Amino acid sequence: MSAARKNPDAFALQVMLGLCLIWGSQQVMIKWAASDIAPVMQAALRSGIAAVLVGLLVCWRGGWSMVGSTWRAGMLAGALFGLEFLFIAEGLKLTSAAHMSVFLYTAPVFTALGLHFTLPSERLRLLQWLGILLAFAGIATAFAGGMSLSQLDGRMLLGDALGVLAGLAWGATTVVVRGSRLSEAPADLTLFYQLLVGFVGLLLIALVSGQIGRVAFTPVAVGSVLFQAVVVSFISYLTWFWLLRKYLASNLAVFSFITPLFGVTFGVLLLGEPLSLNFVLGALMVLGGVILVSAEPWVRQQLRRFVG
Repeated sequence: MSAARKNPDAFALQVMLGLCLIWGSQQVMIKWAASDIAPVMQAALRSGIAAVLVGLLVCWRGGWSMVGSTWRAGMLAGALFGLEFLFIAEGLKLTSAAHMSVFLYTAPVFTALGLHFTLPSERLRLLQWLGILLAFAGIATAFAGGMSLSQLDGRMLLGDALGVLAGLAWGATTVVVRGSRLSEAPADLTLFYQLLVGFVGLLLIALVSGQIGRVAFTPVAVGSVLFQAVVVSFISYLTWFWLLRKYLASNLAVFSFITPLFGVTFGVLLLGEPLSLNFVLGALMVLGGVILVSAEPWVRQQLRRFVG
């Protein structure tokens, strides 16, 4: 029998803070190195390097026994994973890292909608439906950017839309994992599928689009790829899975929602990205909606304490 999961303690909260810092800096790193290495190539290389590391870990743990029953779902999850990072890579050419950080984290909203229609045990509650409405209202507000129709930046709007599509692909990946045999597979095997298939797909796209030659091995380019591969895709993801085995997922999820705030902060401080009032308001609405959707039991508990 697996050990009972507990509420996050001070150690877990410190680890979550570190993870959110890492995840929040990812889009900034991609955009920072974009002049030296195309974002699609960054995504391909980071997935390939991380796939080797995770594959070695699966070998060490002897986790290949479920390949025969999970490879089809693994291929689909990997294709969606690659699509997510394609949207991120192309979107960052058009919009800011701050915008991408917020729109990418609409993923839990799309996950909740997908699971509502595919798994009877995952039906949405009233607070979650309110959260979905709030999140989509926030997207519309953030898209407006505080500008009139004549001032709207078509390139940024397209980049923002790609950010939402990246969130949709991420959410769809989670639905595939939850609704297939991958839900019973080791987390490192599931991650390996995503990284390997994502690597192959993104590399082919880079080759077909002519971006495979846009690589200059500068310190910034090498540092960005290694950071994304080793720190983000390997260490941070496996640390997250380790936390999920020890602590209650709903409570951890609440703290993970500060990730976009770090992404926005890094984008402004490191890249000098501007922020409009409408985007800030819309981003807060999106984050509030995501919290209502993903942490509904925790929100309901807090409301009961407040009313009581």
